[in-house]
Parts: sequence; structure tokens; C-alpha cells
Amino acid sequence: MTKRIADLPSAFESEEEIAARLEGKRLAVFLDYDGTLTPIVDRPELAVMADSMRSVVRDLAARCTLAIVSGRDRPDVQKLVGLDDLIYAGSHGFDIAGPDGLSIQRQEGEDFSVLLEEVNKTLHQVMDPIDGALIEPKKASVAVHYRLVAEEERHQVKEVVDAIVAQHPELRVTPGKMVYEIQPRIEWNKGKAVLYLLEALDLDKPDVMAMYFGDDITDEDAFNALVGSGIGIFAGEGSGPDADRPTAADYRVKDTDEVGLLLQSLAR
Repeated sequence: MTKRIADLPSAFESEEEIAARLEGKRLAVFLDYDGTLTPIVDRPELAVMADSMRSVVRDLAARCTLAIVSGRDRPDVQKLVGLDDLIYAGSHGFDIAGPDGLSIQRQEGEDFSVLLEEVNKTLHQVMDPIDGALIEPKKASVAVHYRLVAEEERHQVKEVVDAIVAQHPELRVTPGKMVYEIQPRIEWNKGKAVLYLLEALDLDKPDVMAMYFGDDITDEDAFNALVGSGIGIFAGEGSGPDADRPTAADYRVKDTDEVGLLLQSLAR
């Protein structure tokens, strides 16, 4: 049966059920960054994590394996979080680093670097005249933000992105919250990154419960990856455009504040 985000039960109203699923299990927690650990903001560089959230993440990382899984470049999200004793999977998992020398870079992403640079240049040429459009080059993708673009001009952004992807069938576009992400058409995503980390860290065991927190379409890959073996927590109101979106998450928290409260309870 397909679930809608609006149908997800509150994680706080399901505390006993979640506690029962966690009983006797080792915990592994995977966290998206934007929209999960920080509210969505107009410009990516403004998404600074609150000290209180950083403290909660630090406490939880001391108790269990914890990884940040983000569409941001890994050095970028690592700098924003500012903690050492956890794992960072940037560029949707193409670039992974963590304690004890953990370092994994998917070669497939490197193979597209020249093409993505060409795409970045083309986007600037066409979209710089569009007021509010923001092009964000990343290690394994190019993100096109249109949150600040006037509503009547947003169709131009989509037309440009669609035209570029049509010219390059080896690329794909993943829509997010007021952003289009142009990525290599490779069978790799946040879900595969989570499963890879569980295996690499010897955590793909029956006594381990993996939990993934996320708020956007790209996080659905991780929710899907954990169906039947882990717990997916969607971060958001579950109303508006998201309400009818199909989801593989299990529970919902309404905002980043509730993410922090739930993480705090897990850290006890």
C-alpha cells in the first residue's frame, strides 16, 4: 500500500512503537543536512546549524554510529557541521570520509567532472540574466536554485534545465525544494550510500537498527533502502506540495526542532 507523507504518523505519538523496534538493537543514524538539521533558507551558505543541534548530534555520535548524508559537497557539509567523530557522505554519497581514515570516493562521479563543468558554464551563460537564479557547482552535480526567482519566471529555469538534460542523455535531473540537481545518470544515490556504509562498517546485521532522517525527494532513496530493515523519519509538516507525495518513510516530525528533540531522546 502506497503511503502519502500526509498519512505518516507522528514519531512522538509513536514513541512506544519506535522504542519496541529499537529494543535490543545497536543504533546507526543517518541524517540529511538541509531541511533536517537546519531549516531551508534562501541561499545554501546561510544554512548554518544551531549550536543546540550541533550539541545533540555530538552527543548521539558518542553513543552510536552517525553519518551525515547530504547532496552538498562533503568538505562543505563537514565544515558546516564542524564535528570530527562522525561520518560525512557528501555529493549524495559519492564522497565519503570519517574517523580512523575512512575515505571512499566513487570513481564514476569523477568521470563526469569535465561534462559537469561545461554544464555549469552553460547554465551561467543562460541563467545569469534571470534575477534570483543561483547556480551551485558541486563535486558530482550542478544544482540550480530558483527560490529567489519571481514565480512568473520560474518556468524559464525548468526549460533551461530540461534542455540541457535533453542534450546530454548521460545526465539526469532530480527535483528538490526549489532546486533542480543535474547529476550523472548513475545507479548511485543516498540509499545506496547508506547500504554501502552499513556493509563497510559491518553494521548490516540483524542486531542493528538503522534510522534515516530526511526531508526531500532525494531522501526517498534512503527511505526505500531501509524498508523492512530500518526506520525512516520524514522531516516536514506533511502539508502543501508534500502532502500527497508518495513516501517510504515510517514516521514524521514536523520540523528541525522536532528532529533535534527526537535525536536528543535517542542520545539518552
